[in-house]
Amino acid sequence: MKEILTALCNYTVLREEDAYDALKLIATGSCTDSQVAAFLSAYIMRKPSVEELSGFKTAMMELCKPLKLSTADAIDIVGTGGDGKNSFNISTLSAIVVASSGCTVIKHGSCGASSVSGSSNVLEHLGYCFTSDASVLQRQLDEANICFLHAPLFHPAMKNIALVRKKIGIQTFFNLLGPLINPAQPSMRLLGVNSLETARTYNYLLQRSGQQYTIVHSLDGYDEISLTSPFQVISGNSERIIEPKDIGFSLVQPKDIDAGTTVSEAAAVFIKILKGEGTKEQANVVIANSGFAIQCTHPEKPLQECISLAREALVSLKAFKTFEQIVN
Repeated sequence: MKEILTALCNYTVLREEDAYDALKLIATGSCTDSQVAAFLSAYIMRKPSVEELSGFKTAMMELCKPLKLSTADAIDIVGTGGDGKNSFNISTLSAIVVASSGCTVIKHGSCGASSVSGSSNVLEHLGYCFTSDASVLQRQLDEANICFLHAPLFHPAMKNIALVRKKIGIQTFFNLLGPLINPAQPSMRLLGVNSLETARTYNYLLQRSGQQYTIVHSLDGYDEISLTSPFQVISGNSERIIEPKDIGFSLVQPKDIDAGTTVSEAAAVFIKILKGEGTKEQANVVIANSGFAIQCTHPEKPLQECISLAREALVSLKAFKTFEQIVN
């Protein structure tokens, strides 16, 4: 590890195999906390290259607890986190809406490392029981089209890094890895990122995979379609900037999508939106993200049709009933 840290201090970009080796050392507990902190800090100064991120991903998937679920076409809806915006759990709500519209969703997530409430925090608070039991997860998929995978249950190697990440308290490259290391490896992904640089890194990496994907980035820094600004959408070889008004939505203010200051406040916002008691702005943000996710699973459908499907699923309370089904 000393040689790798020296190389990083000299601004060297690691080869894919060296990045793989480095993460294996870190994830298996072969490094001191100080070495882990130094390694993470190097990538706070700069983003990992495509080759480095690919090496990190390969190492994490090799160390991952295997999970086989019988579903040919599923989507993960996930953001990198770490945008510092404290928005409510938009991707988790969107996952439920998309599942209730008929798509299969396998959502990967964890507790907040640099935010008030990550997806796992709010789901657990509301009564969802995390498990690595494939039979339970498969039953949820069969009955409700959705299951949630709590990252630490499938990535035990993360425990060697979790405390250091928490102490650093800001985004590290593990925020970038999270959306790529879903144990079920669904064939489709809606990925939210908080910078254009990260969006392009993901695009280069995912182009190699052959997977169907859509990357979204709000130009004011949110790692989702926040409707607080124009947003970038990258899908395969397509890249475009969209104004909220172009797809039938008004601009919202950052305060309109705030999560609060505690897990219980974030959970209260979450359940209000599912029950149809949220604000118009909150609902629209969820509908917009859900619409793009539905289109990712059905690229032949016009976007406005996908947005309408998402709106109907939320307004009719189908999404709330789906959530009740997997919690109960």
